[in-house]
Amino acid sequence: MGTHLWHSVVRILRRICRKTAEKRSILEENKKRKKISIMVPCYNEEENVIPMSEALVDVMTRELPQYDYEILFIDNCSQDRTREYLEKICEGNKNIKAIFNVTNFGQFNSPFYGLCQTTGDCAISVCCDFQDPVEMIPKFVAEWEKGYKIVSGIKSHSKENRFIYLLRTIYYKMIRKMSDVEMIEHFTGFGLYDKTFIHLLRQLDDPMPFIRGIVAEYGFKRKDIEYTQPKRRAGKTKNNFYSLYDAAMLSITSYTKVGLRLATFFGFIASALSMLVAVIYLVYKLTHWETFIAGTAPIVIGIFLIGSIQLFFIGLIGEYILNINKRVIHRPLVVVEKTINFDGKPVPIAGTTQDSVVNEAAYRYNSSGGDKADELRSDEQEKKKDAE
Repeated sequence: MGTHLWHSVVRILRRICRKTAEKRSILEENKKRKKISIMVPCYNEEENVIPMSEALVDVMTRELPQYDYEILFIDNCSQDRTREYLEKICEGNKNIKAIFNVTNFGQFNSPFYGLCQTTGDCAISVCCDFQDPVEMIPKFVAEWEKGYKIVSGIKSHSKENRFIYLLRTIYYKMIRKMSDVEMIEHFTGFGLYDKTFIHLLRQLDDPMPFIRGIVAEYGFKRKDIEYTQPKRRAGKTKNNFYSLYDAAMLSITSYTKVGLRLATFFGFIASALSMLVAVIYLVYKLTHWETFIAGTAPIVIGIFLIGSIQLFFIGLIGEYILNINKRVIHRPLVVVEKTINFDGKPVPIAGTTQDSVVNEAAYRYNSSGGDKADELRSDEQEKKKDAE
């Protein structure tokens, strides 16, 4: 009887040890699994957020099952039902996260902040309108595994408006000629970024980040993969003339000196020509006093010519000053209203207010609810006043 009981105890202990070893092995294997983060910026994308989340989950589970993943949507204060749908998506899948901005912080700041909040071994930026094909993700990951720190998607063709595509081509060629940095043609930010590059982004301390220029400037080992850009799946594009102009001016004022140099050269040339014409005019008048009638036409033409050149370059110099002003003011990249499926505080970013009372409270809202978040904000503000 005693021997039988002893053998039963031994069997139970062996079973427990085996299960413990299996759990430990599974945990160790999970620790070794690499994690891929996918960041999706969105603004008024109620027709696209659900299909996009489904497409991304399908790619990760079907084609890249050996990786852990997180999908981060950052909403730039949408005015439609985008946020409502994102809340439902996040509720059904804890691997999907969301950040809601308190207002629209522009087409550059919000995606940049989203990339900085990813926690994977690499991060992939994908637009929510399906113009960045999700089918490219496995290709990006394959090149990343070969050792490339950045894998950029380059539009070789586009099904968008041909005239707009032509303008983009002209712009890219012009900026490449003007810039000290070799800019990447037809690169919109769609691509994969290793965690070492993401760490660099967090340290930049730039309130006006231009990711396309940053990728070109810092020279990480990069692989370019061409793709054909499809048409927008649904909804209307948020790009218009002003947004495209804003992007062009940001790249020109951030990465070129040509505008200011042209102003100097044109000013010198125009001054020299004006002086030459004035001297010739004076000599001709003195030598042909009776026959040469000066009139006012040359004066008016000269004034309009010089005035138009001055106005053009005053405007260009104004763009540079505006760029400097925004950097000197040093406002935060974004201010976060709410987060979903985040644990803890935001990832700190150099020189911004990511550790501020508002953003910390927004991340803690994740598990405490709206009323509790308001209490947290009040408590933090009182603590700050006491510290001061």
